[in-house]
Amino acid sequence: MAATASKGTGQPELFPETADSPKGNVAGADRGQPLSATSAVPLSRDSKGEVRSTVTNIVMSLDEVADVGTLRMSFEKVKENDGAPGPDRQSVSMVEEHLEELLPSLSRALRDETYEPGMIRRVWIPKAGGGQRGLGIPNVVDRVVAQAIKEVMTPHYDPTFHPSSHGFRPGRSCHTAIAEAKTYLEDGYEWVVDLDRETFFDRVSHDRLLSRLEKRVQDRRLIRLIRRMLKAKVVMPDGVVVTTEEGTPQGGPASPLLSNIVLDELDWEMTRRGYRFVRYADDCNIYVRSERAGKRVMASITRFIEKRLRLKVNRDKSAVAKPEGRHFLGFRLRRVPIDGRIEVMLSKRSEDRINEKIKAKTPRNWGQSLRSCIKGLNLYLTGWINFFRICTAAEERTLRNLDAHIRRRLRAILLRQWKRRRTIVRRLIRLGIKPKTAWRSIYNGRKALWALSHNPAVDRALRNAYFAARGLVSIEQRWRELAESVTAPQQLPLVFG
Repeated sequence: MAATASKGTGQPELFPETADSPKGNVAGADRGQPLSATSAVPLSRDSKGEVRSTVTNIVMSLDEVADVGTLRMSFEKVKENDGAPGPDRQSVSMVEEHLEELLPSLSRALRDETYEPGMIRRVWIPKAGGGQRGLGIPNVVDRVVAQAIKEVMTPHYDPTFHPSSHGFRPGRSCHTAIAEAKTYLEDGYEWVVDLDRETFFDRVSHDRLLSRLEKRVQDRRLIRLIRRMLKAKVVMPDGVVVTTEEGTPQGGPASPLLSNIVLDELDWEMTRRGYRFVRYADDCNIYVRSERAGKRVMASITRFIEKRLRLKVNRDKSAVAKPEGRHFLGFRLRRVPIDGRIEVMLSKRSEDRINEKIKAKTPRNWGQSLRSCIKGLNLYLTGWINFFRICTAAEERTLRNLDAHIRRRLRAILLRQWKRRRTIVRRLIRLGIKPKTAWRSIYNGRKALWALSHNPAVDRALRNAYFAARGLVSIEQRWRELAESVTAPQQLPLVFG
């Protein structure tokens, strides 16, 4: 069912003087009287995935979510992430201006169940491997509520998640996932079943998700709130409004937690079957000893995912292969035949992506100063190497080549800004090149600026120290510094104590 986005979202008008879009009537009057908050027994699991209870009573209630202190803390986290406005066009700064009057009203609306989530703005962003990924951008107020739900539920759910789940969890990251994958290769599991779930966030079954939540969350008001947020309508880029029958909005604060709750069932099923695996969000690798075993596991686990979880496996992108040929969280793993060491290397996709970024950030027609170009480049390079710092020495040459490529592109920018060959020669002489060498190098033949950017005389004049003096980050040097200071992450125990 579709409509245009010309009408209001139906979300309560909490501060109308800043609203850019009209609001509908307050919803929720037909939902009956709120249920009182109840206590629940926390559930944790043993190594087989069996649920066991603890002695501490816990509460996951709507009252906790609606607490003004929780909402205030949630807003601060939404503010840290910033982000674009939702369909109501209210920015984070606009909400902050009215925060003191907003929070009590929002708290009352949540407790009275008169709060109605607004619509979600759909945007499309390019995927690293090609194609597009759909992101959902809720209104800022809805992001605050979703963050509050996450804050209340995470302490109770996260301790019961499988240790091999690393995505969007406290104390875990892509680096801990790669560290665990390395241990499996070291133990001789040198084939990987690389599962790709097709548009996972858009295909999560609401009924199955809510059913799993009901096993832990005894406050029905909180379940109803989550249901309303899952059912929020989506505004497409062309203005068409569509209803939501499945999926969680990728981009919402609570989506990672809800997705982990869905996939936790898969994690414990794989443990029950004795599989060795690593999962980060919807990326999952299962490690086996042979290609034959991998194909058998692939067929078996695909049936479970599609029939039990009602999700779709992308058979075109899934494969049974050696880890060195697969992209996993930006890396690929390879065993060195001579000594058996496991090398952590850049995937082909990661190499292609950084080359594209370098090209985009160092255009030949750069019209500003070299320092401003280096400043923007450094912001990207610093974040990039901080993430890929766990690459081992096998990638040292790649990092060195990237540094050299960056310097060459910067030289090409300078040569273009100097324009005339005569000016280039004079600049080279000023930088210490002998006049005869400079004239011969620049005027010997008709060479394009890109060819001149790797001319020996230009290389000597615009040497590494020239760019280092202007602040250019060397990713090889930064990698060395990080490699010396970082300690390899320890794999968490597989069995809960």
